[in-house]
Amino acid sequence: MSHSSTTQTSGASTLGADIPQVTARSKVLGRAMYAGDIKVAGMLHGKVLRSPYPHARIVSIDTSEALSLPGVKAVLTGAEAPRAMWGVHHKERRILAEGVVRFAGEEVAAVAATTEEIARDALDLIRVEYEELPSILSPEEAMDEEAPGVHPERNNVAHEIRFERGDVDSGFASAHVVHEATYYAHAQYPGYLEPMGTVASIDPDGRLVVWTSTQSVTQARLRLAAALERPISSIRVIQATTGGGFGGKMVEDANNLIAGLLAVKTGKPVRLVNTRLEDFLAACSSVPERITLKLGMDRDGLIVAKDVRIVAECGAYCGLSGEVMHVTAMRSDNMHRNPNVRSHATLVYTNNPPHGAFRGFGGTQMQFALNSHIHTMGEMLGLDPVLIHKRNAIRVGEVSIHGWKIGSTGLVECIDQAIDAIGWESKRASPKTHGVKRRGVGMAAAMHVSGNRTIGNWDGSTVIVKINEDGRVFIMSGECDMGQGAMTMLSQVVAHELDLPLAHMHVVPPDTDTSPIAIGSLASRVTMAAGNAAIVAARMARDKLFALASKQWGVPAEQLKIGGGGGVFVADAPERRASIAELAKLHIWTHGGEGIQVSGTWDAQTVMHDDNVYGNIAPAYSFAAQAVEVEVDTETGQVCVLDSYVADDCGKALNPIAIHGQTNGATVQAFGWTLYEQMQVEGGRLMNGNFADYTMATADAVPLLRGGFVESDDPNGPYGAKGASETAILPGAPAIANAVYDAIGVRITELPITPEKILAALRERKEEETRHA
Repeated sequence: MSHSSTTQTSGASTLGADIPQVTARSKVLGRAMYAGDIKVAGMLHGKVLRSPYPHARIVSIDTSEALSLPGVKAVLTGAEAPRAMWGVHHKERRILAEGVVRFAGEEVAAVAATTEEIARDALDLIRVEYEELPSILSPEEAMDEEAPGVHPERNNVAHEIRFERGDVDSGFASAHVVHEATYYAHAQYPGYLEPMGTVASIDPDGRLVVWTSTQSVTQARLRLAAALERPISSIRVIQATTGGGFGGKMVEDANNLIAGLLAVKTGKPVRLVNTRLEDFLAACSSVPERITLKLGMDRDGLIVAKDVRIVAECGAYCGLSGEVMHVTAMRSDNMHRNPNVRSHATLVYTNNPPHGAFRGFGGTQMQFALNSHIHTMGEMLGLDPVLIHKRNAIRVGEVSIHGWKIGSTGLVECIDQAIDAIGWESKRASPKTHGVKRRGVGMAAAMHVSGNRTIGNWDGSTVIVKINEDGRVFIMSGECDMGQGAMTMLSQVVAHELDLPLAHMHVVPPDTDTSPIAIGSLASRVTMAAGNAAIVAARMARDKLFALASKQWGVPAEQLKIGGGGGVFVADAPERRASIAELAKLHIWTHGGEGIQVSGTWDAQTVMHDDNVYGNIAPAYSFAAQAVEVEVDTETGQVCVLDSYVADDCGKALNPIAIHGQTNGATVQAFGWTLYEQMQVEGGRLMNGNFADYTMATADAVPLLRGGFVESDDPNGPYGAKGASETAILPGAPAIANAVYDAIGVRITELPITPEKILAALRERKEEETRHA
């Protein structure tokens, strides 16, 4: 679907138009204030000492030399930290390790000094004696019955999920074809431009003020209060400009906790910004999983049974890994009409660095397995995998096997759009070449959520709209913009409802002292939840304007309209008009000094799943499909993506250029995970924690990124919109894997798809052919 750019004139809506992000100008001019840019009078610089061992007992720590270094104001260890443990569900982690370290990179001590150089020098003067302990470095070791627990007095199972719907065994018995295979999905570093950073300060009243790079100021404040053992009201969290998050800046890193602790202990402002290596060590990478998938299909390719077994690894601390595995275990079931599913998923601790939330949140892992499987079974049945996808696709108005109510879906349309763009039928039908370089095409489809009622029994948002005396509007929300465009979306919605220019909108950065409570930027929920709340608030503000004008003019409010040049007027007598600025000023004088400020709340009409994980957990579900063409060099094993097209069911494209940006970013992240990125961990130690050795997809590694939208007009979304930041990452890996198979006839089931794996698979196939010759 093509969209043309439009320029907004006064009062013209920007909905559906290509517009730059409202934050773009401050960023490109270098004016945006990231945590690393913030300077406060008397500010100290923080540095962290990390464990070199994946598992060790801390015998002793001597900080005396470091403390005696001129310019050092504090050296803290676990002994000086609060007793509280922190974590998402399992409270199992100390701000600074005490007694035992459980992964290489865990925070052992923290320094605050007058300069960064002095703080760094002080780290070298801290003497730590360790007694190295045996490490558990793989899920297989962790699950051994005789394995010691990574955490005391418990086994290494961090979380377990089991469910069954229908009659799975009967479903398999009725199947014409049954296929089982195991797939391996590896960990991916978030790769955001800005490493984690925080400035923490004690204000004149003794309150802790924290500027931090975060996806949720509300969650950050809650965690700081619990870990630092302080009342919530004594903590203020302000979101600094955030240079990307991708799930990694939710609630799983210790950066702002350590900065807060240093500020509390010194009574001075402290800035703590990770180096890239530190960020590799401290940030959660995505959850690695081993997925054994068994599917049964009838002759027509209809799925009649599905059995899934998952072993996932969270590393040393659980974080959000259990929720990630939950998504892997069941979300993809809801794409299809299959009545029989069974799943058993086990999450285990190891002494590797922690894993956790990442864009796509467990969907990428399962979609790699499921889409690879569908392609394989299509060949077994002599059916085009596209046909299998379409025949099984859930439709509008249906309720999925887990109770998800599908209010809109563009899944089939996305598939058609993607395969048509790539020339699917002609390229699949053309004879395969047998030269050194061989081409193939592949496709995959996926689904995601727009919101998720599993954190707690609320999945809404609150937006405050304040009309100032000059007619300009302040918008206050606790939902964070980490580059995905939340501030732009809120500005568009309120400007549309009040028929004002976008330039008259200002979104106040999230600040727990003034912003409403907000869950945060996760689960592709912000457009859905905050967008709807912004509509509610803007209409409340409009009603206040109407009420005032109605009283002043003696005209029923029903006869008033807004717009037509920026003001309120009588529909039948447009010359009777007042500007929004005039009415905003008048409101103050006629309401005892009260300006126009309203608070609008929206909550999704969804239900938390029950004990059997059944329930409609999201107000909308988004879908995507991708088709790619690759070229495989059979002599080097190199895979080159020649063409890619992603079709995204975003409900309604409120800002097409922004969605294209999100889609392209997700696509490149998927390319990186599939072909290039791999965290090299040896003996529990990360060996490539930098962008020189951790190979991400660069511009010369990707083709022209093509894509389009399917606007399925969701009944619950703001103006029909759904989330459009995550779904596009889900089909990339299987689409490439399927294209590789189409090109050279070997199926890679373990990511990343490296040249070594390609060449090994080709050798194995050749040996197999020789044996059967």
